[in-house]
Amino acid sequence: MFKRDRYLRQLAAVTSITMVAGCGVLSSDSSDEDRQIVVGTTSAPSTLDPAAAWDSSWELMRNVFQTLLNYPPGASEPEPDAAESCAFTDTSTTVYSCKLREGLKFADGHDLDAQAVKYSIDRIKKINVNGGPAGLLGSLDRIQVKGDREVIFHLNEPDATFPFVLSTPAMSIVDPEEYPADSLRKDGKISGSGPYSLSSYDDGKQAELVRNDSYKGIADRKNNGVTIRYFQQSSKMVDALKAKQIDVIYRGLPASTTVDIQENGKDEGLQLIENPTTEISYLVFNPKDPWAKRPEVRKAVAQVIDRPTLAHKIYKDTVEPLYSMIPRGLVGHTTSFFDNYGDPSTAKAKKILTDAGITERVPLTLWYTSDRYGSQTKPAFEELKRQLEASRLFTVTLKTRPWKTYVQGYQNGEYPVFGRGWFPDFADADNFVAPFVGEQNALGTPYEAPEITGKLLPESRRKSDRGAVADEFEEAQQIFMKDARLLPLWQGKQFVAANEEIAGAEKAIDPATMMTMWTLSWKTSW
Repeated sequence: MFKRDRYLRQLAAVTSITMVAGCGVLSSDSSDEDRQIVVGTTSAPSTLDPAAAWDSSWELMRNVFQTLLNYPPGASEPEPDAAESCAFTDTSTTVYSCKLREGLKFADGHDLDAQAVKYSIDRIKKINVNGGPAGLLGSLDRIQVKGDREVIFHLNEPDATFPFVLSTPAMSIVDPEEYPADSLRKDGKISGSGPYSLSSYDDGKQAELVRNDSYKGIADRKNNGVTIRYFQQSSKMVDALKAKQIDVIYRGLPASTTVDIQENGKDEGLQLIENPTTEISYLVFNPKDPWAKRPEVRKAVAQVIDRPTLAHKIYKDTVEPLYSMIPRGLVGHTTSFFDNYGDPSTAKAKKILTDAGITERVPLTLWYTSDRYGSQTKPAFEELKRQLEASRLFTVTLKTRPWKTYVQGYQNGEYPVFGRGWFPDFADADNFVAPFVGEQNALGTPYEAPEITGKLLPESRRKSDRGAVADEFEEAQQIFMKDARLLPLWQGKQFVAANEEIAGAEKAIDPATMMTMWTLSWKTSW
């Protein structure tokens, strides 16, 4: 029930929204649709150009750009969005055809046709940003256009996951008149055809979304616009929620706050929504570093790290220990890291090192981002440092950067060992293997794994029944475990905290764990 008295007591706090979100003080004349919803997050975009984005930038792009396919609320399979229909047109899953909706336009009024779709995806491969989304298009050979509305994708090998790839914001359709064919757009603007237009953007601080009246697609918008505020500190974001300066928190919610809202949220007029997720956290070892490139060092680290302590002590059990790069809930999940390194043991780690002739303490520098994954990241890495140094086998230096420059650093191969989170592009085991291997991958550090890239992935992609790919991905997990180039730490639980008067938050998280702002609304007006 809406608590009018409490709302009136907090009206002074609400007026601050006029400064940070550009909306006026609410009045009894305000309709539900006109009341601005303000979402807080620690996931600021690193780029506004889809051709460069394979990270949290997708969350903004999901709402302002359109893709051929997208996910309706509650769906696990993508459905046509900018497209009217899409399907494989052959029996070998190598030819995929989409027919566009009639009369599509970009928000600036320019026509959106089949040539625009071809242009948008071709430029991803042409620009080929290191660590960018071109790595998703390895199976794409060429794009054919028939008339104004038909786009045909010819693949160089069978790939049953290709419709999932087309649903990712990396494949956002951009206006050819506004985006260079061979370079990234750098004016800080967006020209898309999504449910919203970007009316203003303050880099790293705020994005103003307004309804795009020319949009045609599957999004059923429950509001006329949303303000997204980007925070560098989780504590300040939580304070803003409690002061009613923002209405929703997504990403960066501290574990302690999650527990507090679970227990006391009703007294503060707050709600907590848990969404199923396959988010994971892991360490990456850079093969260019003289220590991190040695398998024995990586295996010794894997043998020392105590995941249950990390999950309980730092994350208050809002995450679960993970022993596989493919998370629980997906075909191909195994416990290979648990079977081999699950019992933290200094003695076993020391033997791994001494058998390789390493008798001195190993110096390692661990990097993490200061503002991407919430306030637990710093204490989590401090705990990893404590565990490793307590073994007397390692000397650990911690370093950090804000996400925007952090991305540039790992793409340039600067970090010996670094932390990453992974929010899936789509809910399939393929997306927890393919992005991390090969000469070009999402991590910016080449990982030659010919057995995976040349055999296991192609074999799995021939199978349209995604429940029948367990053998291939279990074998891939064994390779990951033996190499220990990637070290899984935990699997997350995705929570959204919101004002108790917000509706639709339970539908807002899509299978790629991105927030679709159009489902959010106010339960009542006053």
